[in-house]
Order: sequence, then C-alpha cells, then structure tokens
Amino acid sequence: MRVVRLLSPDGDAAALTAVNERLHAQRPGYALEFTGPVRSLPAAGTSRIAFVHASDARAHATLGATRAEIGLGDAIALRAGSAVELDAPLAFVVVSVPDAFDDAVPGFLRPDADPRLRDAPGGCATESDAYRRVMLTWSSANGPYLSHAVNCHRVRMVDSFSHYHPIDGGFEELYLVHDVRPGGRLLWSPDVARIESPASVDRATALTLVRSTSLVAGDLVFIPRGTMHRAVGGVLAHVVTIPGFVPAREIGVDHHLRAIDERLGLVGDEALPYHVAASLAPMVR
Repeated sequence: MRVVRLLSPDGDAAALTAVNERLHAQRPGYALEFTGPVRSLPAAGTSRIAFVHASDARAHATLGATRAEIGLGDAIALRAGSAVELDAPLAFVVVSVPDAFDDAVPGFLRPDADPRLRDAPGGCATESDAYRRVMLTWSSANGPYLSHAVNCHRVRMVDSFSHYHPIDGGFEELYLVHDVRPGGRLLWSPDVARIESPASVDRATALTLVRSTSLVAGDLVFIPRGTMHRAVGGVLAHVVTIPGFVPAREIGVDHHLRAIDERLGLVGDEALPYHVAASLAPMVR
C-alpha cells in the first residue's frame, strides 16, 4: 500500500513515480498522471479517464460537441484523439487505459448530476443510506456504463469490510480521496497469509498485524493485489479499480480477524478491528 500526498509542495512526485512504475509492471498499458491545475487536456493516442481532483473549483468543459459544468467528484472519459478545453483551471488524476470505452459510456461522468447514477449500497458501503454511485462498472447488474478496462464509483466509506483482491485474477485499487471526516482512516495489512491462518498467529504478531494510516483530502492511495484493506470513519473517495471490479475477487477476512481476537483474548486497544456483520461467516463478493 502506498499513499501519495498529491497536495504536498512537490506533489509527492517520487511516490507517484513509484506507484506508476509498479502499476505499469503489473498492468502494462496503464499509467497515472496528476496534472495540477490546467485549462486543457491535450489529445493522446490512448483512452483515458480524467478525475477532477484536489480542488473544490468548478469549470465548464468542452469535449468535442459536448459541454458540461464539472467539479470534484466528476470524471471525463476520453477516447483516443480526444481533447478537453476548460474555461477555468482544474486539477486531474488521469488514468491511461489500453482499451477503448464502449460507445454507450458518456464523455462526462457526473455522479451527482446524471439521473442514471443512483445510490447503490454494496461493496465497501453497505449501509441502507450509503452514498455510493457507480460510474463505470464490470456488469450491467450494477450500473448503466460498462468497462472492462477500468471501473470507478464515488463512495463515502464509513465502515467497510476487511478484504483483499487475490494475486491471481484480482485487481489493483486506487482511492482518490475527496474528504475525510475526523477519525477517517485506512486499516490495512500486507500479511494476508497470516490473517488467513488464525491458529498460527501469536500475541506479538497479532499486535502488529493490522496497520492504520490516516488520510487527508487530496491523497491518492494505491492498494495492490494481495493487500488487506478497510476504510472506516467516513472517507469520501473515487474508488478506481484496474481493470475493474471482477466478480468474486473481493475476499473477506473479518471472520479470521475475529477468530484471532477470540483465541488470544484480545480486547480494547489490543484487539484487531473487524467489521462485525462481515465476521459472522466467510464472505466473497
């Protein structure tokens, strides 16, 4: 797991380069860019999705014959050869992808303005009143705009379940953080093998098994396959998956974390945090 502090003075350039190198090694044809404030996105030879990021500013954007007002939370799906002009500067996180978008995918993806994008509790926000708007999805069962190159939704994560995406057949995940309520953070662990063998975990190991990283608005979080993660406390973000939310590749581990706590008698500050409802049985989504 790597957090890139995009709002630091140098944009955390070294960290972004490291994430880009790892992403490209694992997923040839993909690349990340943080533009900083710009008034245009020039044409490129690949498809891209550009997420408005790190600013509450708004601008009118022109993409071909289409014009729309966009701001934080919105994204632009750019086909190869397409360019965007803006009447005011906005900053973007741009993800280059190797495959073209379906014709049905609109150029402007605006989760708070498109009537087809409604709250759909699920995944990392299962509360009945969850803010979770699926912008690009793997399956038509989850939303109107399909892609097998990149998926994304905008979601407020309050109490997500602990899970990982397997090395074999899983996917990489990005959080583009828009807002964090007090106490909002990412719980994570690189040691899934130990978590999935709860009987082998001793007390000393348990106390360092799950890590906590505070997040701030503007962060880019890279979560590689094989990393357990769980956002809690009210993290609002674009959740971006590469190549997408492949079915049955979100493997829950809360039942294992609970088993470790109960076997070792861990309570209070020593207890491993877990999602109570997700800990009652194995979970795969």
